[in-house]
Amino acid sequence: MVKIAFYTITGQTQRFINKTGLDAHRIEDAHPQYQMNDKYILILPSYQDFMMDSVVDFLTYKDNKENLLGLIGCGNRNFNDLFAQTAKKISVTLHVPILYLLELSGNSTDVKNVRQIVREARKKERGMQKDLPIKNPSLSNISFLSDFRQKNE
Repeated sequence: MVKIAFYTITGQTQRFINKTGLDAHRIEDAHPQYQMNDKYILILPSYQDFMMDSVVDFLTYKDNKENLLGLIGCGNRNFNDLFAQTAKKISVTLHVPILYLLELSGNSTDVKNVRQIVREARKKERGMQKDLPIKNPSLSNISFLSDFRQKNE
């Protein structure tokens, strides 16, 4: 079954996860090395690169990078090009699609859309659907994660 993983510092992403009612693994700063063991969708807030070490450690742990199906980015649209910057950077770096973008902790439409994306990802995994719906934003004005570490395990 397709799983969900997420990261949060301020709690905005946690609030969104709670609204969806989806079971999800929280990436913890104290212990980011957690093996998902299955395909998953990663939900990320927007932070500066140096604040994302736990996400990098999580992604490079065992087969997490290979099992990543797509990203859902959160952020504040007031920051213009920096909106959902972490998801955009990881998408470009790992060649993984952005499935959805939402503002702050999301609204009822975001909850409905993300639940639908997860349902469709699970159908795809079971062979009942061909492709995931991808709402790829413009990826202009993106720099790579400055400290993304490739680990050979």
